[in-house]
Amino acid sequence: MALTVSSCVEAKPREGEAQFRELYKELIETDTSLSSGSCTLAAERMQARLIQAGFADTEARVVVPDSFLKQGNLVVHFEGENKALKPVLFMAHIDVVEAKRSDWERDPFTLYEENGYFYARGAVDDKAMASSFVDAFVRFKKAGFKPQRTMKLALTCGEETDSIFNGIQYLLAKQPEALQAEWAINEGGKGALDSDGNFVSFGVQSGEKIYQDFTLVTTAPGGHSARPVDDNAINRLSAALVRIGDYKFPVDLTPASKGFFGRSAVLWDGERKADMAAIGAGTADAAVYNRIAKANPLWNAFLRTTCISTLVKGGHAPNAQPQHVEANINCRIIPGESIDAIKAQLEKLINDPLIEVSLADAPGPQSDAPPLSPKIMEPIETITADMWPNVPVIPTLSSGATDGRFLNAAGIPTYGVSGVFVNPDGNGVHGLNERIRVRSLLDARDFLYRLMKSYAVTE
Repeated sequence: MALTVSSCVEAKPREGEAQFRELYKELIETDTSLSSGSCTLAAERMQARLIQAGFADTEARVVVPDSFLKQGNLVVHFEGENKALKPVLFMAHIDVVEAKRSDWERDPFTLYEENGYFYARGAVDDKAMASSFVDAFVRFKKAGFKPQRTMKLALTCGEETDSIFNGIQYLLAKQPEALQAEWAINEGGKGALDSDGNFVSFGVQSGEKIYQDFTLVTTAPGGHSARPVDDNAINRLSAALVRIGDYKFPVDLTPASKGFFGRSAVLWDGERKADMAAIGAGTADAAVYNRIAKANPLWNAFLRTTCISTLVKGGHAPNAQPQHVEANINCRIIPGESIDAIKAQLEKLINDPLIEVSLADAPGPQSDAPPLSPKIMEPIETITADMWPNVPVIPTLSSGATDGRFLNAAGIPTYGVSGVFVNPDGNGVHGLNERIRVRSLLDARDFLYRLMKSYAVTE
């Protein structure tokens, strides 16, 4: 990258930092993994802090599903004075990915501070954000803050294991009023640091690609391998997979992706800078898109729907012609594009009536990417400019998935804004020795406090 804008220098102790560290430690050290933990216990501990700060138990509630007693969720209602303004929702998940002690250098459910980092499972994903939200609500209440707009908080369970239970889906089905809001702030958008710890960019996520698996199946009579025939099921399916792999779906830019390339241009020089600026301005040609797509797989994913082969299974014996072969095609679909249209395109590429294409599972929630309106962006840009001067605010489209997809589909525009700056290696999220810079956590706490307050007092 061509631009280094600022350096991560240790900050002085901040107001309320000791109390925040205690809160963060308590949440981190409450195991919330599916196999051995309890989100209910974590939610109860955060509820206790809110009640101690002055919230009534009717305002800060733990919602525990009857069939999932350890998958409790915390919902908080902080009533605003202007009833004409719709609420804003702040959400974070408190469950974490599994962490095996023997694989980690440290106990993953004990918070360690070493060499300017906090180490623990959930240090980033997503207890950094959850802790900051609870801390802000506590500070607001103790200070006697009167929001104009009602503020809601949802700390939920099951984001990492939504095939078993998902707190956002449960609340939408059982207590939708707890989540109803004009918009929501969620995980997903992160700041980027370079390898030397310099601030590079501040990300705001708007929209998520739709996850969909397709199953391809073909059959043949089979027979002895010593008497091969032209009708070989493996060969047939292999040829189809090659055609799919060679195909590039058309460029389909969401507003966030267009903004991503346009605003990222300042980070580069020469042809790369010109190419990104052209995409942002809507003047790019096929050559520009091809160069950008080849330069970075993530950039290619921002440009278009992608479908790739991920699993192949077939044959029944090493000395027999195959009778049944199937493959999984994993697609990440641009918001607003039809799953049926993607299936039709796969069938067109395959061009073989002997290969059946079907959905591997029922479609998940679908929605267009939410707009990046001034109401959302201006407070983010103002606070970012004050805290990290000259760091560009860059919209992003998620190629993965968060709980935001459920809220977007329910008509609640949801944006990823964590305020957390992460290293180029991803800080061990979902992997070993997850960590966060101490300064990055404290900065995110300050940023989110200011952002929440701004949203709460402005129309």
